[in-house]
Amino acid sequence: MMILVAGPYRSGTGDDPAKLRANVDAMNDAAVRLFRAGHLPVTGEALALPLIERAGSAGVGDAVFDEIFHPISARLLERCDAVLRIGGASAGADEMVAQARAEGKAVFGSLAEVPAA
Repeated sequence: MMILVAGPYRSGTGDDPAKLRANVDAMNDAAVRLFRAGHLPVTGEALALPLIERAGSAGVGDAVFDEIFHPISARLLERCDAVLRIGGASAGADEMVAQARAEGKAVFGSLAEVPAA
């Protein structure tokens, strides 16, 4: 399955770069486990962050960031089979879960819930 890993990015970080990085690392760690289990994991951050930089964003939360960050995840999810929701509070990750459910996709709350490939 192609699975979107959705978790907090900015929530609770105060936009501190080290905390943002830790959140991306947590999503990527889950993605590695999904990959090793035979799935195709993706994160919106992997696609959005380079584009945001190239599009001229001056920083997290500016207009360029907002133009790209959540919309790219929503578009990506349209092509995924499922969402793996990780981490703590996150309005954006919760939006991905709601979208997945509305589209009839599987939603997993832990790696243990993901079936073998």
